[in-house]
Amino acid sequence: MSLDVKRVAVIGAGVSGVASAAHLKASGLDVTVFERTAKVGGVWVFDPRRPPEPTYPSVTPSVAETAYFKVKADEVDDSDSKSVDSGVEIDKEEQDDPAILHAPPGPCYEGLQNNVPTGLMELSLNSWKPGTEQISKHNVLASYIQDTASKTGVNDITLFNTKVDLVEKKNENGGAKGKWHVRTSTLEENQKTATVKDWEFDAVVIASGHYHAPHVPDIPGLAEWKKTWPDRIQHSKRYRSPKPYKDKTILLIGGSTSSSDIAKELEGISKQTYQSTRNGLFDHPASMLPPNAKRVGEIASFSSDSNTSINPTDSIPGSVTLHDGTIITEIDNVIVCTGYHMTYPFLHPLPRYHNDLLSNTTTDPNILVTDGQQTHNLHKDIFYIPDPTLAFIGVPYYTATFSLFDFQATALAAIFSGKAPLPIEQEMRTEYEARVKAKGSGRIFHSLMGKDAEYVDELFGSINPWIVKAGGEPLKGHNDKWKLQYEELREKMAERKASIQNELLKSTAKVDRKVPYVAGIEVPVNGVQDQHLD
Repeated sequence: MSLDVKRVAVIGAGVSGVASAAHLKASGLDVTVFERTAKVGGVWVFDPRRPPEPTYPSVTPSVAETAYFKVKADEVDDSDSKSVDSGVEIDKEEQDDPAILHAPPGPCYEGLQNNVPTGLMELSLNSWKPGTEQISKHNVLASYIQDTASKTGVNDITLFNTKVDLVEKKNENGGAKGKWHVRTSTLEENQKTATVKDWEFDAVVIASGHYHAPHVPDIPGLAEWKKTWPDRIQHSKRYRSPKPYKDKTILLIGGSTSSSDIAKELEGISKQTYQSTRNGLFDHPASMLPPNAKRVGEIASFSSDSNTSINPTDSIPGSVTLHDGTIITEIDNVIVCTGYHMTYPFLHPLPRYHNDLLSNTTTDPNILVTDGQQTHNLHKDIFYIPDPTLAFIGVPYYTATFSLFDFQATALAAIFSGKAPLPIEQEMRTEYEARVKAKGSGRIFHSLMGKDAEYVDELFGSINPWIVKAGGEPLKGHNDKWKLQYEELREKMAERKASIQNELLKSTAKVDRKVPYVAGIEVPVNGVQDQHLD
């Protein structure tokens, strides 16, 4: 299947959007990038402002990105609004700020750093500056993406403060023919109003990332706690610093990367940290928690002894009951670290692409999103099978993101520029269904977990014969230097895992005793994990 593509829209100017735009531009295509914030860098750009809180519980994925928890001025007592030191309370004016609603700040917090070495994340488009540490803070990574955008000319084709409100295919017969209608709104200098504009493109690349629509589970009593003490409960997307939690008892809901990272940040700050998990597939080992953090089981319910406001120094007057019957009291704050929904609310007509009533195992051939845990019907996690002129870069999880997304963008540019065709739709469908059967549905479907090089070799293997046949240079995947560093990292993690297990075997203390906490790169032994915020 050959595609007739000349003009391309790229949504997002994080690393996946910059890589996509740079490779498409270098292939001779007319590219426009839409970025709703004022800067290149995506999730790595730190903004001290905090995004609006999601609803409790979160709503269905198709509308989750713009459904917010609201605090009315007459609903919350002043004493409660200051129930935690500055940096946590909900600002009742900020939650209605047009600039924040236009481009909600991301989840980057003050101490965020990569947990995959920079050597494994280098783009083919740009080298790291000499002396860059393997583990660096968010500003180093944001600067690297910004420098790449500048050197490749992506800055010159990017419209900042421009949000994509609608993406719709103008083709009644379906398939790859026809134009994409894109509607944008650009925030004006007054930060209050926006200018709307309509565009037409041959193809659209969605590179908007994972971290827009927070997921909040429907745990009995949690919504009531949030309503009664709104400043004491927040999603991890709003977390910025451990400072407000000094000498507090904190409950973290969830056991994946953001929860574990926050637990480490709270070391030496909080009085006690509890981390509640369901023992999910992507939970980090409890042994990686710092000494003042305790892993506990899944929460059954929240209950309250009072629905009145509380003083800043008071604990929440209620208790948390776990499924094993354990009751936890004297909690000061709850941070909900339960990840995000995948959602693309600008795609229209919405019912064609989103069906909130379906589970992730009962999708149909057109639906992209059901329960928010998977992007369905993509060929090689990139091309929308019913119409490959709609493409996605940055969907895979648990991978060395920068380099992987760079390779995806290279393949995308080869297809869109006509250097290689895609298989016919039925062949893509057959391959996709076989992959679903082999991997299963949900978040695990997009998880590479140590298969980065294998994925890229397969991706380029389907493209290179066409390029070579036309006399071109084949696309090159991970080099030997990358593979060697990757294997060294895996060996290091295997040694660390074995050391922790040995300590556990030697321990004769009670079950809840912690092995000594060792700082270091936190990745699972079976694959690198660049999922900082989930």
